[in-house]
Amino acid sequence: MGAVHFFRIGEKVVYPNQGVGTVETISSRSFGTRFERFYLLRLTANSMTVMIPFSHVEQVGLRKVTRNGEIARVLGYLGEQTGRSKIDWKDRFKENTDKMRNGTLLEIAEVLKTLLILQAEKPLSFREKKMLERARHMLLTELSISRGLKELDAVELLRRTLSKASLDLPAAI
Repeated sequence: MGAVHFFRIGEKVVYPNQGVGTVETISSRSFGTRFERFYLLRLTANSMTVMIPFSHVEQVGLRKVTRNGEIARVLGYLGEQTGRSKIDWKDRFKENTDKMRNGTLLEIAEVLKTLLILQAEKPLSFREKKMLERARHMLLTELSISRGLKELDAVELLRRTLSKASLDLPAAI
């Protein structure tokens, strides 16, 4: 068991593969003799609420929003010219799925960049298109929250950064 994370009510947190949410309440429930505490998150994207037991926080990868200093590293990575990936699509899809599930912002940026490079060469599969859209959304949401930017300004920052690597940021689907 790794580090225990405690989030406060009102704090914005990242729920991998789902996006950013706000901790609305912390509650407790008993299940027979077992007592469990929960975070109730409201997801920013669709206002849906999700209950996450404290015991599952690590399993689902719930984490704090990436700090501004780390954002600079992520943007640096996205702006670098990189070679083409030669991995078989099944291996690549599994690797990308794992990165989205683990959900550090740098891993999400790696998924976005890998898929953008691939898309420049050939059409993406339906599942990869969906993953690209999710990575785009999660990156933009966290970027705008961490840097205190309006969404349009975050889009412009990401577009300018990717253009350094000769990549285009796709429009939202």
